[in-house]
Amino acid sequence: MHIDYKGTRIKQYHKEGRALRTETTTINNTRNFYIGKNLRNLPALREIGFQANRRLLQVEQISHDCLLSEEAFQKVNRPIQIASQRASALRFADPQVQALWSALLLFQLLPTGFSNRNLRDNLASLLGLKPADLTQGRMTYQLRRLRLHGMIERIPQTHRYRLTCLGLRSAWFFTYSRILRPGLSRILPQLSTPNSTLLRCFDKLDQEVTSWVQQAKLAA
Repeated sequence: MHIDYKGTRIKQYHKEGRALRTETTTINNTRNFYIGKNLRNLPALREIGFQANRRLLQVEQISHDCLLSEEAFQKVNRPIQIASQRASALRFADPQVQALWSALLLFQLLPTGFSNRNLRDNLASLLGLKPADLTQGRMTYQLRRLRLHGMIERIPQTHRYRLTCLGLRSAWFFTYSRILRPGLSRILPQLSTPNSTLLRCFDKLDQEVTSWVQQAKLAA
């Protein structure tokens, strides 16, 4: 797998079929990271490479296992107040919140994070709107509640943001609704087609559970 950022590339592959190797192979333009080309800057570039590798592995780990505890799930789905600041809930079933999570995942690997404008352009597309339809006030509102919920954090001395570990895990978990909603349409008798494989499996499970309950009653 190859990941490119401007003039920099990360390569990930199975070395000799035994181990997964992740390495930042080339940094062609050090100015992309606000670092000069002098040899004394090599340690700084080396650290950037290590950070990029660790970030990629973290994203892959969270995407593989993004489960949230019940406490964390409920906290996100409720309004929150930090000192005198209050933010509305990020409700799981809200289509706008689902669009917000999907937009955030587009920036998960960007080393410089994302800006208000970056989020607005992508969120507008997911909502079927033009970027101009999302006012500065609406975007500030979204960024503020994401920040107060601990989903994003401001990058020091900039007007850009990045996902926190909680934010990345939550975004992965919440966007799984794209699996839940179609799945429900296949297991509910009034919505699914008669030849649905998933419906037949659930019917079989229901029959087995019902049979087990009846046997337990007879045994009692």
